Amino acid sequence: MPDKNTAALEFLLTRRSRPAKTLTTPVPSRDELMPILTAAARTPDHGKLEPWRFVVLEKAALERLAEIARERGPALGVEPEKIEKGVRQYSDADLAVAVIASPKPSDKIPAIEQTYSAGAVSLALLNAALASGWGANWLTGWASHDREFMTRGLKLEPHESIAGFIHIGTETAAPPDRPRPDLDAIVSWMSA
Repeated sequence: MPDKNTAALEFLLTRRSRPAKTLTTPVPSRDELMPILTAAARTPDHGKLEPWRFVVLEKAALERLAEIARERGPALGVEPEKIEKGVRQYSDADLAVAVIASPKPSDKIPAIEQTYSAGAVSLALLNAALASGWGANWLTGWASHDREFMTRGLKLEPHESIAGFIHIGTETAAPPDRPRPDLDAIVSWMSA
């Protein structure tokens, strides 16, 4: 039987995101954030293309994104309640890391595999933040799909997109666990 990393397995079996709206200061310093980013960058990456990158968003940058979202919402026909929720995602935050899907040209690695890697790096970043003792949450939202928001807010290139915003901070309240998938309903076994 292989050696188990019991602590890591227990973490994964009990991990729970913290709602972004419950996160506050203090947030990780640059020195505290670097091991979290380093752990996330160890994500599986077929072809070693690094089809993703990180943009660390501090308070002033998040406030600027909130203003862009406030402007873009009506232009996109977003309902006022959704606009306000989207704006608060940025204005109420103290630190977030934007995970940018940045696919690379490749004859060997399909674009979809590069997209999967950007999702995987987002989860790795979330889990590394949680394992480091911070509260963390992975969000997207309507603004993250708007090309003008991506270009003006984050200076993304036309081939890039937002895989997610990982909000990181000090949790103010531990959320209750939520229902988890019924493995009997989602697992099938094939022996031949």
